[in-house]
Amino acid sequence: MTELARGAKISDIGEHVLIEAIERRIGSGDAMVGIGDDAAVIATPDGRCAVSTDVYVQDVHFRLNWSSAHDVGRRVAAANLADVAAMGAAPRALVVGLVLPPETEVGWVMDFTDGIAQECESAGAFLVGGDFSSGPMVVASATALGDLQGRDPVLRSGAAPGDLVAVAGRLGWAAGGLAVLSRGFSAPRKLVAAHRSPEPPYLAGALAASAGASAMLDISDGLLADLGHIAAASGVVVDIESADLPIDDPVREAASAFTMDPLVWVLAGGDDHAMVATFAREADIPHDFTVIGMVNEASGDFGVTVDGESRPELRGFDHFA
Repeated sequence: MTELARGAKISDIGEHVLIEAIERRIGSGDAMVGIGDDAAVIATPDGRCAVSTDVYVQDVHFRLNWSSAHDVGRRVAAANLADVAAMGAAPRALVVGLVLPPETEVGWVMDFTDGIAQECESAGAFLVGGDFSSGPMVVASATALGDLQGRDPVLRSGAAPGDLVAVAGRLGWAAGGLAVLSRGFSAPRKLVAAHRSPEPPYLAGALAASAGASAMLDISDGLLADLGHIAAASGVVVDIESADLPIDDPVREAASAFTMDPLVWVLAGGDDHAMVATFAREADIPHDFTVIGMVNEASGDFGVTVDGESRPELRGFDHFA
């Protein structure tokens, strides 16, 4: 695509020309029917399909002056693909609905598409379709589909007293990156990049399911907030040992620079899309996971504690709170 074409406004070329350009750019992967028909068709040998949807809104989930179109595409794809991986499924396909202001440049849309395609490739999935609409700001709604490959889905409701709690992936990186950007800085670059484009441990979901994980989800709103979903669904108390939490050097160093406790980012920061799961004590927990606590019987209210104490101030992100 020429530089002139990249700078053209999407209102100048129209929806159908834009769709044709995207189809030429990414193809259809291994879909039986890809972009171009009313619906895509994918094969699911298992016969069951895990499905998840997320909506990303400009200035709520991302800012165009902080993130490139490629970054936004990767982030939208990662949030959805991580959800199906957290069910123990292998991500297979993604469809994306995109609302764009008419003055959006074609190059921005192509870069967004490339970001989607790159993240899909890293998860073993393909972009197989979507839709466009015009609006006053950028909004992306994506739906991911995953193949369970003969495994039972891992639900939030299966945790039992005595189970161990373990996490795979990064904690606090995206929250640290958000704090850095919010203060007008662009470094440390590793944390900023983690906010712009998370790196979920996709394979960890299937590994945990194969190892017999009793409950699992990905961490999108914060470790404590999301573990609270497992506690509520399972009717248990989940206790985290703060000394066992992995705090990586970039997180620790940035928190120190801001005179903050890094545990705030690790416990309450979302958007890293790490996997947290519970396992019976006798389970062969995959090496990707670090044990950070255990599941206890609920004598009264269920919930999540840290070192045996409630931390309501670290409830994580809630759109309507």
